[in-house]
Amino acid sequence: MTFSINTNAGALVALQNLADTQMSLQSTQNIISTGKKVNTAQDNAAAWSIANTMTSKVSAYDAVKDSLNRATSTVDVAMSGGQQVADLLTQLKAQALAGSDSSLSATSLSSINQNFKALLTQLSDVVNNASFNGVNMINSGGTTIYALASDTGTKITVAAQSLALGGANVTIAAAASFATAAAASAYVATLTTDITNVNTALSALGTGANALAGQLKFVSSLQNSLNTGISNLVDADMAAESAQLQALQTKQQLGIQALSIANQSTSALLSLFR
Repeated sequence: MTFSINTNAGALVALQNLADTQMSLQSTQNIISTGKKVNTAQDNAAAWSIANTMTSKVSAYDAVKDSLNRATSTVDVAMSGGQQVADLLTQLKAQALAGSDSSLSATSLSSINQNFKALLTQLSDVVNNASFNGVNMINSGGTTIYALASDTGTKITVAAQSLALGGANVTIAAAASFATAAAASAYVATLTTDITNVNTALSALGTGANALAGQLKFVSSLQNSLNTGISNLVDADMAAESAQLQALQTKQQLGIQALSIANQSTSALLSLFR
């Protein structure tokens, strides 16, 4: 064994090991404080890049879900209004059928006609007020909606279904009225056709609502899968990191002690000259 006062090899080795331990300890503490084993590209370039790409997709799907939710709410309001229209048409048909009785007095017929006109006004009000966020799918010239379906910009289309009086589906005019049993009878066939048309329109809206609901469920599931994948790539195993932290702290204490012993070894040289 060679003793030198110029170089303390043992102290240098102990110092290097202590520095390495300190770097590992700092890395482990950073992982524990963030909960992630990959915080920057320096930690793991491939995992960091993939995680960042997937995180961007997750954020994009938030916008898709917002779009689908808005569209769903709009269609729900339209369907609610359409159902009310169907109910009012049924009542209108009942009034027209009642008015077609030729044995009615003029007073009774007039009363039925007033109820008939009041139902028409109510139907018009329902159609005009079936809006969500300013979008009405069932009024005259109703708005077709286009909801985002993916992060690439593809869309789901739900066509407007006009249920306005005097339109393609509800053909009876807003000013419809009858003064005779024969005139009332003529509206029965018209209203029967209108009820069928409205049911068909509601079926179309229902199909659109199902498409939106299905896509929303898929996007939510996909987003959950992406988040799980990101977690698998970058999240730390906290139990393992906790155990690693304790091991490194112990190693650090031993390294300090080893460095102290190595530094004391030079004092042994002095005893050779006593």
